[in-house]
Amino acid sequence: MFLPQEIIRKKRNGESLSEEEIRFFVKGITDNSVSEGQIAAFAMAIYFNDMPMDERIALTKAMRDSGMVLNWDGYGFDGPIIDKHSTGGVGDGVSLMLGPMIAACGGFVPMISGRGLGHTGGTLDKLESIPGYNITPTNDVFAKVVKEAGVAIIGQTGDLAPADKRFYGIRDVTATVESIATITASILSKKLACGLDALVMDVKAGSGAFMPTYEASKELAKSIVDVSNGAGVATSALITDMNQTLAKSAGNAVEIRDAVNYLTGAHRDPRLHEVTMSLSAELLVLGKLAANVDEARSKLQEALDSGRAAEIFAKMVFGLGGPVDFIDKMDIYLPKAEIIRPVYADQSGIITAMDTRAMGLSVVGLGGGRRVPTDGIDYAVGLTDIIGLGQKADAELPLATVHAQNEAQFEEAAAAVRKAVTFGDSYQATADVYETIRSGE
Repeated sequence: MFLPQEIIRKKRNGESLSEEEIRFFVKGITDNSVSEGQIAAFAMAIYFNDMPMDERIALTKAMRDSGMVLNWDGYGFDGPIIDKHSTGGVGDGVSLMLGPMIAACGGFVPMISGRGLGHTGGTLDKLESIPGYNITPTNDVFAKVVKEAGVAIIGQTGDLAPADKRFYGIRDVTATVESIATITASILSKKLACGLDALVMDVKAGSGAFMPTYEASKELAKSIVDVSNGAGVATSALITDMNQTLAKSAGNAVEIRDAVNYLTGAHRDPRLHEVTMSLSAELLVLGKLAANVDEARSKLQEALDSGRAAEIFAKMVFGLGGPVDFIDKMDIYLPKAEIIRPVYADQSGIITAMDTRAMGLSVVGLGGGRRVPTDGIDYAVGLTDIIGLGQKADAELPLATVHAQNEAQFEEAAAAVRKAVTFGDSYQATADVYETIRSGE
């Protein structure tokens, strides 16, 4: 029999915790037998004393097992169950393309995604701009769409990793969120509850990233790779650039348009393409669907060029309640803002830096994100044609096109966009993918 206060004391004093002690405490988080004060004290003890790798793995597995863990054995899938997760960014619609591309190459992607958080956009909010798309299907419908389309992107149910919801809520109000150990467990407990064979993590670095420095992003990436592999799921992480928006669009319906144009080949932004291909290729190798990254890239390109990936996206949309002809008629189905107008800089010159977080917050200010969890979303608003670093802004090339519902919104967003960019004489381009972190390397 364990006592919560004794477990807290041990962690406070920097002593080692056993897997049994961690499981006992997480069970108490789930069934409310451990108080909020005790959870807060435990979180603070971890914040100051950290957790070695064996404790991080034990915490992640205990939180994974606090609710339902999906098991796909009885569904007759003839390929690996694989997925991707991002720490969040601006203009980051990668999941919308990656899921169908992986499915077209023989993988099955039961993707549990989230809503927008702070300045970052949410995959679920983007998908809900499609009329009828149901992000909360029954488990049977979820499994049916995964089997038939190869991919289904839905929201988290309360049955998956319920300990994380309570633990995160208390960490959030006690200034203990910024712990690599508990961030790792929070991210992975939900993903590993999906019954995965392999996972690729997209860890952002830069002015729009969740982690404050490149070093912190790399530390998180290494922690996720080591813990996930330690928990039995083949995992790699890519550290990708978020010093500017990933795509040329940021919002909800505007990013769905980008995704469809990408999948059909109507338009593929080079930066978005490189990150999407890099993550997808790593995942195919992890899932043993390709022998190496070069073979994986070739398979992925063929999935795009043949139209299979676009067909799979359409099948997923229809399977989850959306229109059967969505790809052909997306301009009819997707909402449009009242005002769609370019924003020009007050001066001309080369863009040498971008406050990507401020760009994301400008979309929130338009109504495309939430200031508080209960806020509604305006799916039509956002930014398109966002200028890239190294490009020259002038009377011909705007900083962005704002999609707003009224003049006041437009002016507020225009001012935010102008303030978010820095001018200079020259710009040295950086990589879109900085580094790949693999198990054992």
